[in-house]
Amino acid sequence: MCENISSLNVRSFERPIVLVGAGKMGASLLSGWLAAGLDPNLTHVVEPSPSQALLELSQDRGCAVTASWPNVKNPFVILAVKPQVIEAVLADISPEVFKGALVLSVMAGIPIAALKSMVPLAEEVVRAMPNLPASIGKGATAVVAEELSSESQNIVHHLLSVSGHVEWLENESLIDVATAVSGSGPAYFLYLVECLAHAGVAHGLRPDVAERLAEATLSGTGELLAQAKRPAGALRRDVTSPGGTTEAGLEVLFENEALAKLVSGVVDAAAARSRKLSLGRT
Repeated sequence: MCENISSLNVRSFERPIVLVGAGKMGASLLSGWLAAGLDPNLTHVVEPSPSQALLELSQDRGCAVTASWPNVKNPFVILAVKPQVIEAVLADISPEVFKGALVLSVMAGIPIAALKSMVPLAEEVVRAMPNLPASIGKGATAVVAEELSSESQNIVHHLLSVSGHVEWLENESLIDVATAVSGSGPAYFLYLVECLAHAGVAHGLRPDVAERLAEATLSGTGELLAQAKRPAGALRRDVTSPGGTTEAGLEVLFENEALAKLVSGVVDAAAARSRKLSLGRT
C-alpha cells in the first residue's frame, strides 16, 4: 500500500482533526502535529478530564479542548483512549458525527471489524500500533487498513510520520506480530540495558557508571544503525574483531542459538497475547 504515498506537509492539511482521548500517546501525537505546523484551528481534542499539561498545550498552541464533540463535518478522527473504555466513550457520542469520517485507532487489541461496528457511519477505518519512542518523534508505527483511498492514506501516513517511522502492513493478521516486535520492543531493549548494567556492577562498576555506560551504548548503537543504512548483522560483523573481546561475548550468545531462541519465544508470547486481546479474551 505504501507505493501510493505522495509528498504532503501537515501545514497544508485542511480537514478538521478530532482527537478522542489525550493520554500519553494521544497527547504526544497532538504535540508533534502542532510542532510540525498543523493549523491549531483545525484541531479539536475531546477529553472530559484534561491534564494540566494538555490545558497548557491548548493555551500555548490555540487548539480546542472540550468534553463534547465539536461541530465539524467529515473529520479525521483519532481514537486514542484506553481500549477497555472505548465503548463507554462512544456511548456518549452520537453515531452521526462519524458520518463521512476517516477514523484512525491507536488502541491495542481492537480489530478493524470491531471498530467498524462501533462507528458504522465512518467512511474509512485504519488501525495503527505506535510504540513508546513515538512520544519523542523516534517511534515505529505499524499501520493497516482494509480499504483506503490514496488521499486518506497520505493523511494517515504523514500525520503518523511526525512521530517517526511508519510501516504499512499487507493484512491485519500481521499487526499482532508487529505489536510483539515494535510495539513491545522498547521494553525488551530497556531490559537489556538493565541486564548489561547489572552485569557491570557484578564485575565492579558503580551502579551509576554501569547504567550510564549501558544507556549510552544502546542509544548510540541505535543512532549508528539509523545513520549507516546497513543491515544490523553487517555492522555487528564490522565491530567484531577475530579473537577479540566482542567475539568472546558473542560466542556465549551464539551458543546453541540461545539468544535467538529466547527472542523468538518472547515474540511468540507477545504476539499470542495480542491475538487474545483482539479476540476479546483476557
